[in-house]
Amino acid sequence: MDWPHDPDGEEGSEGRRKYGHAVLAKKIDEGEDFPLSADEYVEQYGDHPVRIDYETVVSVEDIFEHVDQAEFEDFPDFHKALGRALREADLWPYRLDHA
Repeated sequence: MDWPHDPDGEEGSEGRRKYGHAVLAKKIDEGEDFPLSADEYVEQYGDHPVRIDYETVVSVEDIFEHVDQAEFEDFPDFHKALGRALREADLWPYRLDHA
């Protein structure tokens, strides 16, 4: 896929230093952007790359296909919804195995 910027550049995952939630969260100004519309977020950033792990890059729009909220009231609400979406889409590389 052709990205509007390099997924590992300063606008993306900062040379692979930022992944998943961190990439999504950096696009938000916590003091000014809430409540935040999911549609507006996707309209503005939908084609931006999000590095999930060392070999997987998806678009913001791909992740938001799994988001079940139309609006986020605050930063924690955004993070929780995106965490659920990443797990639902099997884009959450971290696993907690309970014995």
